[in-house]
Amino acid sequence: MRDADPVHATHGTHTAHGTHAAHGHHAGPTTGKPAAAPPPPVPPGAEWTCPMHPEIVRSAPGTCPICGMALEPRVVALDEPENPELVDMNRRFRISAVLTAPLLLLMAGSLVPGGGHGPIAPSAMGWLEFALAAPVVLWGGWPFFVRGAQSVLHRSPNMFTLIALGVGIAFAFSVVAVVAPGVFPVSFRDATGRVGTYFEAAAVIVTLVLLGQVLELRARSRTGAAIRALLGLAPQTARRVEADGREVDVPIAEVRVGDRLRVRPGEKVPLDGIVLEGHSAVDESLVTGEPIPVEKRADDRVVGGTLNGTGTFLMRAEKVGADTLLARIVEMVARAQRSRAPIQRAADRVAAWFVPAVVGIAVATFAVWASVGPEPRMTYAIVNAVAVLIIACPCALGLATPMSIMVATGTGATMGVLFRDAEAIELLRSIDTAVVDKTGTLTEGRPRVLDVVPIAGRSEKEILELAGSLERGSEHPLASAIVGEARSRGLELVEARNFDSLPGRGIRGEIDGHPVALGNLRMLDELGIDGGPLRASAEAMRREGRTVVFVTRDAAVVGLLGVGDPVKPTTPQALDSLRASGVRVVMLTGDSRTTAEAVARGLGIEEVIADVLPDQKLAAVESLQAAGRIVAMAGDGVNDAPALARAQVGIAMGSGTDVAMESASVTLVKGDLRGIVRARQLSEATMRNIRQNLFFAFVYNVLGVPIAAGVLYPAFGILLSPAVAAAAMALSSVSVIGNALRLRRFRPRA
Repeated sequence: MRDADPVHATHGTHTAHGTHAAHGHHAGPTTGKPAAAPPPPVPPGAEWTCPMHPEIVRSAPGTCPICGMALEPRVVALDEPENPELVDMNRRFRISAVLTAPLLLLMAGSLVPGGGHGPIAPSAMGWLEFALAAPVVLWGGWPFFVRGAQSVLHRSPNMFTLIALGVGIAFAFSVVAVVAPGVFPVSFRDATGRVGTYFEAAAVIVTLVLLGQVLELRARSRTGAAIRALLGLAPQTARRVEADGREVDVPIAEVRVGDRLRVRPGEKVPLDGIVLEGHSAVDESLVTGEPIPVEKRADDRVVGGTLNGTGTFLMRAEKVGADTLLARIVEMVARAQRSRAPIQRAADRVAAWFVPAVVGIAVATFAVWASVGPEPRMTYAIVNAVAVLIIACPCALGLATPMSIMVATGTGATMGVLFRDAEAIELLRSIDTAVVDKTGTLTEGRPRVLDVVPIAGRSEKEILELAGSLERGSEHPLASAIVGEARSRGLELVEARNFDSLPGRGIRGEIDGHPVALGNLRMLDELGIDGGPLRASAEAMRREGRTVVFVTRDAAVVGLLGVGDPVKPTTPQALDSLRASGVRVVMLTGDSRTTAEAVARGLGIEEVIADVLPDQKLAAVESLQAAGRIVAMAGDGVNDAPALARAQVGIAMGSGTDVAMESASVTLVKGDLRGIVRARQLSEATMRNIRQNLFFAFVYNVLGVPIAAGVLYPAFGILLSPAVAAAAMALSSVSVIGNALRLRRFRPRA
């Protein structure tokens, strides 16, 4: 009875990525078309996984034994081939839609008062509907029946279990009604004595589910856009400078560590490496998210995929292949997209009993309508039971968390924030304590000349020329800072003679025939030189955490240098933002307490733990956790690795060591602490998005299943057609994916 067709829809459609369906292995009724082309060859070593159940990993395409979805490649390719599942579902949908349209017209004609079917006899009409519906159900819906059967075999009921049951019951009932109507008792017949058929309901359900699959597959393909965008940053060739000076363009795969590469204006940096000569400004925004080009000179590091400006430079390749920063970013994003957030466990627990519960509700619906429903009771019973099965498909519930996580990890990567796993995304919003290392995290991590103080009658230029010329022969860590500062000012450095190192005190030599020395107060005392009026300046610099270097010429102090590790320009803003959001900031460093407290004073950090070894850093994090704090640890060195691994959220600076990045669950590509603020805001937005998805998924079922069962019929005479249920089910999944994709437009607050 078509006027009794009820239904609503359930939690969307699990992307029906079935292996067999995707590749057209199941034929169903023949369509007269040539066989589909065979699928492309499987790349060696490739792996496939389920987007909803990442623990399922296979060496070939197939379907997930838990949810029935088609497995997807674990690694996103730049030139992503056309999705065979999408191609197959699109073809099935188009053909099914063409065959379903006449069925809907016939149904509409039968509902119009006095309409009827013209010269077509009722028995012939049944066979016509069968002829139109059979290809749709048996061929168009074949993937759903296959996956429904697999769900039973694997004892893992899922959305395809419900679809196969609902469509199968409606279609089988209708076939028997046409082929052998005499087997049905009076309770199955309408006032004219005819047994109702539901070919159009079965066909419409299949067509709408296929449409849902097409829309869902298209939407889900966009979740890999961030990875493909990252892959697209990598150039395909490099200009290699051969030993004889010739420059040859070679494929990037042929470049080896140590090769010299020429980067011309407007070209992308081919690989990670070190600038050997030349100068340019490099746009690193595609990797770090920062729009201002970064000046690059000799000895500076460059990252593959970044864009060179107007200058030309020669570089040495340091990392190639999977070791480059870009390749590691892609790998981390892909890994995070396949991980599961703790909140997903709640959805998993619900899904474990959801399908059996729905089947039970459908059986109860059938029993109630068959016993106390209006005539024809059995017809109402079947229609409403089918509506319950169709509307309650749990796809949207299953997609709620994975879709948001996949989009969020891609969005984070474009902002220079890399999440190792979904748990980090969920926990980061909850941190109440940020433990930060000093060197390389709060500060730049390399010494620089911060102060040049000449005595009266001398100039900064003269002091730096003397110091830089003498330090050219030194291997002390401060030497590169002093020499680098002199060269950055364009000063001419000369060769020093009779160079001598004074361990623990300084260095000395001759420049232009004059004795010159650099060192600390101990050196001055040893050489019998009075520091004079600069002693007070030196003491003030020490209180600021500087290392003070006296410069002498002809046995007299001519000036002094203050060398220190400068605070990153973005650090104060990052710390202010963290404190404003209620996060407690603690400095944890192996540096001396004097230096640490000097930096802390300038940054407004009240808690300082200094002079600690790696195991003591670990103990400090554990102590905070024992006090009930939720700790994020930010660091960049090998000595930070134990604490990074122990913290609830370990945050590594991308400018730091590989060990730190491997120990952390979040990496800030640029090494900018403002990335923590951005990451927390993205974490909050992602969890809000997941909660929205779960809310709508639960509410949809809470409201939809009772309506489909017919609870509104006694009071309002309202029933839901199974076709309406199928449409609602498809829209629920698409709405969840659409809501998740909103995270692509996420922009951090200032």
